[in-house]
Amino acid sequence: MDDNIVVPESGIEDQPRKESVPDDKNLVTVTETFVVAEGEAVNDDLSSTDADGKVASPVDPATAIGEEATSSRIGDSEAVAPEAVESEAIELPLGDTAREGGAHAAMMSQAFMDALNTGLFDPKWYQTTYGLRFSTQREAFDDYIRKSRFAPVNPSPRFDSETYHRMYIDVFHAQQSPLQHYLLHGRSEGRQHVPATVRWFPREIVTPGKRLTPAASELKVALCLHVFYVDFLDRFAQAIERFPVTVDIYLTLADASFETRARQLFGEHARVGKLETRVVPNRGRNFGPVLVEYGQDLQEYDLFCHLHSKKSLYSGKEQTQWAEYLIEYLLRDTSVITRLLNAFAADESLGLYYPTTFWMMPSWVNHQTMNKGFMREWQEKLGLDHIPEFLSYPAGGMFWSRPEAMNGVLDQTWTYEDFPEEPLPNDNSMLHALERVLGPLAEHHGFRQLFFYPPTGQFTTDNGYITASYHGRLEQHIASIQAHACISFDVFDTLVRREYTVPDYAKLKLGKMLAEQGIVPSAQAFVKLRNDAESTLRRRANFQGDVRIEAIYDELADQLDVSPDTAQEWMALEYELDLEMIQPKDEMVELFNHLAAQGHILWVISDSYYNREQVGLMLRKAGVAAAYRLMVSSEEQARKDNGSMWVKVKQDLANEGIDRHLHIGDNVVADAQMPGDLGLTTFHILHPMDKWAALGFPPVLHGADALDEMQILKWGRLISEVGRNPFIGE
Repeated sequence: MDDNIVVPESGIEDQPRKESVPDDKNLVTVTETFVVAEGEAVNDDLSSTDADGKVASPVDPATAIGEEATSSRIGDSEAVAPEAVESEAIELPLGDTAREGGAHAAMMSQAFMDALNTGLFDPKWYQTTYGLRFSTQREAFDDYIRKSRFAPVNPSPRFDSETYHRMYIDVFHAQQSPLQHYLLHGRSEGRQHVPATVRWFPREIVTPGKRLTPAASELKVALCLHVFYVDFLDRFAQAIERFPVTVDIYLTLADASFETRARQLFGEHARVGKLETRVVPNRGRNFGPVLVEYGQDLQEYDLFCHLHSKKSLYSGKEQTQWAEYLIEYLLRDTSVITRLLNAFAADESLGLYYPTTFWMMPSWVNHQTMNKGFMREWQEKLGLDHIPEFLSYPAGGMFWSRPEAMNGVLDQTWTYEDFPEEPLPNDNSMLHALERVLGPLAEHHGFRQLFFYPPTGQFTTDNGYITASYHGRLEQHIASIQAHACISFDVFDTLVRREYTVPDYAKLKLGKMLAEQGIVPSAQAFVKLRNDAESTLRRRANFQGDVRIEAIYDELADQLDVSPDTAQEWMALEYELDLEMIQPKDEMVELFNHLAAQGHILWVISDSYYNREQVGLMLRKAGVAAAYRLMVSSEEQARKDNGSMWVKVKQDLANEGIDRHLHIGDNVVADAQMPGDLGLTTFHILHPMDKWAALGFPPVLHGADALDEMQILKWGRLISEVGRNPFIGE
């Protein structure tokens, strides 16, 4: 399965009234092309293929199970909430198989028996795998049906729920259980399923007890809930009906009209002790209200959990899978919450908890993305050390924490004026950055982060999930890539690499020569002058278009009081030094040439101050031998990283009648997020530095070390070699 190819949703409007949380429209994404090995995919009803033996294509959601089948009521009766189980699961009685109660109840009973008879649902395996206890097999089945609408849980080793949702995105958008859909509709339509696949094997497994310990029962716990959509009051209240301990509730409400319902639901709730409600302005998204209203109150607790309402519209239907996923593993799942409380009670080093990132997000979402500037501000404010590009953080802004783990944020005095006014962008704000610094902040205070991985039902302190989708081999993706008529590639760190990784090393080498001549005080000083000249030109142009390397050295000539000819000689020398260090990313160049031989249309798109001829020479040196269209920002006067190049690309694709285009590149913002925002299909690969970090090697070549030649020579070549192939485990 190709999780790396991401197709943004198109033709979808957000709610007219924006949710007051950081919201990325393109985070719920799909795999456009699914390729399985021959013999791997299965359809249990072989008669469902067409006359040519072809498998039916995904159907429209309108032909699938209706709204009633996706509600929390299974078989016209409320599903029984499971309890945590301490010992290995025992054989269960069958449970309700009656077909009375209407057409839907009969249909679900039929699906239940069919699932058992085909072996696609294994109650004992399900109970053991997910640490739950049920009174009947039907209760276990109903639990799977409910959860699998939004979580990647499997019914047995024979059926992979996530794969089915990714293969048939209409089923996901209709919020249907994969196995339920397959048994009632998909099998007869010729749809296929594959055996359960573990996509990531966590290390450092944490195994807290499954029965609440005395220490956990004595924890003082608060739930801080920000409600922008009133129906989430009912969701939150229902989610804590079987909560293992009594909790205090702190509500922030976006509308005063919500208060009556809030007090009805929580005022006499059996699991609620204290209740506080505040009506708050629409400022600060979900973080502002909790920090302004309750930051000091939460200091009095052992643990607090922060959640908020979240909705999106996809395919014309309200989508709540992400919210349901987080509510399930932060509040509702009794087994998870019991074990979570036990873990925190037993281990004071645990400071922050949340489930692994929602599984339908793109592979690159666990990244700083556009927020690097705001991240630096938080880093300085909180005194944090280096924060890697890829990082673990509670995507969606919902989590459990010890108050001490949030010191520097939670314990400060805030006002709503400290937060930006609406409307906010989909990314790139202090709030998007705050969400991302919570993990590093907890670790800065000496705490560890705890994660729950739903597919295996395990807790872990291993954050390897953030780059798990980059494991594998290039060969696994070729069929999916070849499904596109036109493929475009980035240049630097995608098709070519630098021998010593650091892009400024050629400038440093040139600066060293000029320093020896007494023209500049040091090599590092020259790099700063050279980069400042580039920045000056960008500001002068009001950040429109792009700059050329010739213009950069003309600017330097003025600053250093040398002739334009001398400055242009320096320019040529910088390029020659850089060209000398250019090497191929062999596997990617081989892919490029292979695609050309197969008749694909190839484009190469680069943000670079080099001109088209200079970039072309670098590509020839790297072994790019095929015909291609080359788009360079300095020539096109448009850049990928601000979206202007992608507007041009999208228009050119339309003009040329190309409707199946894929872009491959290593820069999360320029090659994935920006084109994705415009509806283009992307395939993100790891930058060498990101692969180095994902393999667990020490952080190097950051800050001043990035211009320390000894450090560059020590680490740069090794990082370049490690990153030659962008996939992990090659």
